[in-house]
Order: sequence, then C-alpha cells, then structure tokens
Amino acid sequence: MSNALLKDIGLALLRIAASAMMAVHGYGKLQMLIEGVEFGDPIGIGSTPSLFLAVLAELVCPVLIIIGFKTRWAAIPTLITMGIAAFMVHGADPFQKKELALIYFVVFLAIILLGPGKYSIDKR
Repeated sequence: MSNALLKDIGLALLRIAASAMMAVHGYGKLQMLIEGVEFGDPIGIGSTPSLFLAVLAELVCPVLIIIGFKTRWAAIPTLITMGIAAFMVHGADPFQKKELALIYFVVFLAIILLGPGKYSIDKR
C-alpha cells in the first residue's frame, strides 16, 4: 500500500471512530435535553442553552464529521466543547477526570489541522 492510501485510511479511521464515540456522549445529552434534565452552565448562558450547544457539538457535528461534510468547520464546536469540559468543568479536578476530554480535544484538533482525507464528502 502506498503512503498516500495509508494516510487517507488513517484519517478516515480517526475521523469516523472518534466521532462515533463522541456521538454516544451526544446521544445521552440529547436524552437529557428531551427529558428536561438540569445541566451545568459553564459559560454563563443558562442550563438549557448550554445543553443544547453540547448536543450540537457532541451529536450533530460528529455525524457531519463521520460523513466528512464540512469536516473542519464541524470539528470546531466539538473542539471548543472539549476545551470547556477539560479546562472549565474539570479544571480543578485531578488529571483522570479531565483526561478523556483532553484526548478528544487533541483528536478533534488533529482533524481540523489534517482535514477529512480522501474518503469524505468534502473530497468528492
């Protein structure tokens, strides 16, 4: 296999796997939104708007990233949400509490920097 082919397969794997795992978190938050469950307000806009934005960033944007549509733009809200989770929500917590958010932060930053690769709607 050529290096270019391996790179494109790697980008697709990174994009699809990370976004699928993130969407699981987003689906849980969608259920919370539907049920009217209280949610944190880390940026001071209110519980419901914060939860709504989290659903967008953790469910809607990852679906767009999985199919590779507007990938770099779709990764930005997810990156911001993971930054807020790591540095604001879990800022004073031990590393183990913020580790997952930091991993997602790095992965979605890499997606923004590298783009979606060949196997995406963006490249068709």
